[in-house]
Amino acid sequence: MPRSAFPSRACGRWHWADSQVSIATATANVTGAADAVWPAVRWAIARDLTLALRSRAELGVQLLFYVIVASLFPLATTPERNMLTTMGPGVLWVAALLASLLSLPRLFAGDHADGTLEQIALSPYPLVALVSGKIVAHWLTTGLPVVLFAPLLGLQYALDGDALTVLTAALLIGTPILSLLGAIGAALTLGLRASGSLLALLILPLYVPVLIFGAGAVDAARSGLGAGANLSLLGAGLLVALVGAPFAAAAAVRIALD
Repeated sequence: MPRSAFPSRACGRWHWADSQVSIATATANVTGAADAVWPAVRWAIARDLTLALRSRAELGVQLLFYVIVASLFPLATTPERNMLTTMGPGVLWVAALLASLLSLPRLFAGDHADGTLEQIALSPYPLVALVSGKIVAHWLTTGLPVVLFAPLLGLQYALDGDALTVLTAALLIGTPILSLLGAIGAALTLGLRASGSLLALLILPLYVPVLIFGAGAVDAARSGLGAGANLSLLGAGLLVALVGAPFAAAAAVRIALD
């Protein structure tokens, strides 16, 4: 065999070896990224819960706001039982929506103001996982208390046991959607003047379908039609929001930091 053939063969071996190293490195990177997702989510949840528990007054104000708004309507309207039962689910859902909207600025604004958000974005953990953890912490401190207090507040509207069960189930499915969609708006309005007003304008139209199906589930159950269709639509919305909202919020955070 001619000597000129050896360099090309050796070169081919080197290219093959390099490609194998590249494939192995890429596989290791993908595996490492997958392994880093859940630690990042757990870290973000633990951090935001710790910060939220340190500011109990702020959490108390949001919960008190929800209780007051839901309790004022029976006092301001007629005590007639059928009227209260009819408007009760809608009032409780509107109060939950406003309480979630009130708490959205603390998702990213505080970290953005002191530079922590930039350090979080530069960390080795995936930003999508960190944002997901922050959203979960927001729901645990805002949405979950709303769900737990809803049956007690529903008694003011003369809701029976079945209606309270459907209301609680609808809030349990729907309030995470409020946190997920709200995270997108909170990230898009980072660093802007009058961000609170812009956040409301961006998010409230997206909240309308959740409000309609959530309150409609109780009305459907009371009328004998069954709440399955409304709860299924809320569940489908939750799945879509779970898939898309963390990526959209993470992209918006990167845009705000650039």
